[in-house]
Amino acid sequence: MTEYDVLAEVYEWLISDAKLPPAEFAASFDDALRLLPSNAHVLDCSCGTGQLAVGLAGRGMQVVATDASEAMVRRTAELSEEFGASVQAVRANWEELPDHFQDNTFDMVFCVGNSLHHAAGATGRGAALESMSRLLRPGGRLVLTSRTWELVRARGSRLDIWDRLVRRNGRDAVVIYRWEIAPHWEDEHHIEIAIAQVDATGPVLVRSELLSCWPYRYEELEVELHRVGLQTELSTFDLEAENYMVVASKV
Repeated sequence: MTEYDVLAEVYEWLISDAKLPPAEFAASFDDALRLLPSNAHVLDCSCGTGQLAVGLAGRGMQVVATDASEAMVRRTAELSEEFGASVQAVRANWEELPDHFQDNTFDMVFCVGNSLHHAAGATGRGAALESMSRLLRPGGRLVLTSRTWELVRARGSRLDIWDRLVRRNGRDAVVIYRWEIAPHWEDEHHIEIAIAQVDATGPVLVRSELLSCWPYRYEELEVELHRVGLQTELSTFDLEAENYMVVASKV
């Protein structure tokens, strides 16, 4: 499981302007959230810096936020305190979730931010999905977002430099992705993400992290969801779109 301990300190540069406020991040999942009671018990199991978890708590939900990165969990706790939100933040990777929470605990589990590709291959991905499914109550739902890896692999290894400056906390930065696309789907791939902060007086501060990832086809994800007892209710998958969302219910 990949950790984001370096990028955690500058992760807000990777979140779009529209989703940076916690309430707006939560609102981007309104279609799924309409299926829940206002006091639902919800897990965000790839919480990042906490925008979604804090946004959900602001709607009156009982929210647990977990992440494999200790730095991400710390930043989620800080954001919760800033907004006066009640969020239980726990460091745990996907396989460790059943050690922290009982089966059939949550009405909804979120695995968003294109996180699942950091699970190590089909075996790791299956174990992660199994953990999420175990924690869902019967009829509960998993909400998952993913890159369209069919597109990513088709473009090959490359350097992507964002074509605009991103401003956060009064500072501008350029975001850079370096993709290492392996020959075969099942091979370990790499993404190096760099945040180059530009100071008005001239200096540039660069923070970067090399991340391992294991891409998957959409059709593989569907099979793996079914294998752990989840049935797709909603999918926005489109081979020409950069990202998609899946909502799957526990049978």
